[in-house]
Amino acid sequence: MTNVRYFIVFMLFFASSVNYADRASLSITKTSLSNGLGLDPVWMGYLLSAWGWSSVVAQIPCGWLLDRFGSKRVYGAGIFLWSLLVFLMGFAGMLHGRTAFFVLFALLFLAGFALAPAFPGNGRFVAAWFPTKERGTASAIFNSSQYFSLVLFAPLMGWIVHTLGWQYVFWTMGALGMVLTPAWFKFVHSPKDDPRVSETELKYIEQGGGLVNMDLGGKSGARFNVKWSHVRQLLGSRMLVGVYLGQFCITTLTYFFIQWFPGYLEDRGMSILKVGFVAALPALCGCIGGIFGGAFSDFLLRRGGSLSFARKFPIVLGMLLSCVMIACNYASADWVVIVIMCVAFFGKGFGALGWTVVSDTSPKEIMGLSGGLFNTFGNTSAITTAIIIGYLVKGTGGFAAALIFVGANAVGAIFFYLFVVGEIKRLELKKPV
Repeated sequence: MTNVRYFIVFMLFFASSVNYADRASLSITKTSLSNGLGLDPVWMGYLLSAWGWSSVVAQIPCGWLLDRFGSKRVYGAGIFLWSLLVFLMGFAGMLHGRTAFFVLFALLFLAGFALAPAFPGNGRFVAAWFPTKERGTASAIFNSSQYFSLVLFAPLMGWIVHTLGWQYVFWTMGALGMVLTPAWFKFVHSPKDDPRVSETELKYIEQGGGLVNMDLGGKSGARFNVKWSHVRQLLGSRMLVGVYLGQFCITTLTYFFIQWFPGYLEDRGMSILKVGFVAALPALCGCIGGIFGGAFSDFLLRRGGSLSFARKFPIVLGMLLSCVMIACNYASADWVVIVIMCVAFFGKGFGALGWTVVSDTSPKEIMGLSGGLFNTFGNTSAITTAIIIGYLVKGTGGFAAALIFVGANAVGAIFFYLFVVGEIKRLELKKPV
């Protein structure tokens, strides 16, 4: 029996790490860039939100594209396009003032369209390549990339800003993504198209609930005809709406970490070089928590727990741990703050099982569309988190209110999973009338 599915999830993990590092590059360069362009926290909040607007708009169309043309091609094209746009952002350093701001905003806005297929595509790959009992671990691995990206790239980006300047961060990260693109097209396939997978592994995946026929095993990709009535069916499901709203709350924690955590550390008096290394510690804890959370959920499932309990319990426990970040408002020593943030982001990673739940619950014919809708709700928090925290920081002169705002979203996620989602099961698609 081969184990090609593990190589596939490794590729998803690495591609997603580059994806999140590109999203975080602006937060790492924020102080240097804002000083150069004369931007206050509110202006930076709008700049940090730029790609979020287009990403939200693009989620449902990208979900349709994934279901219509298959994951490999749509995802691969997205990798190249977002990397090219990130590379071009470095040239904004040749401009000045508001002109540079609007050029950066426009490039980030366009990058949002290219970034949009990544996580719905990850969800489709995991649903196709993994049986149900392994899906929690597989989803947790690619989802933990949001933390590992900072473990791997934050020290590098911090060093680049310190020694070369903020423009070189964008040039470096953009070039890396463009180099990744040909490797993606060469090594990533759907289960029925992969020449390396054995019949034994394929049968094991299929008998365990893997949707190996999702892209029909054909060179032209999927051909399911997605309709707007399918969107109405998804939004008509209380279970899925609860999952989508829970993701909005959980992703607020993610975007605080990506967009504002380096600035929070700088606000406490750390240099950008130190921030690059210190930010990697909570990120590493989040990465470990993510993998443990997925593995624990699958363990509960194998031990006979219901699917609802196996998915909800780690989410609730993880969000409760995340709330401890509010205690940073009462800590003065930097090392205490870092310890608290390590616990909080371990918890956030542990409870970040949203993509696993989407793989478990979405109708198999429109997995990409459901993932896109799920990400629409989630990525809306990229806009709200960036702007709301920008106003809170400017209005209060610090991050105390911002941490309370983020902690409140963790409580919100618990509410939606406990009182709205109900039983977790796969939604059957009804034929349009």
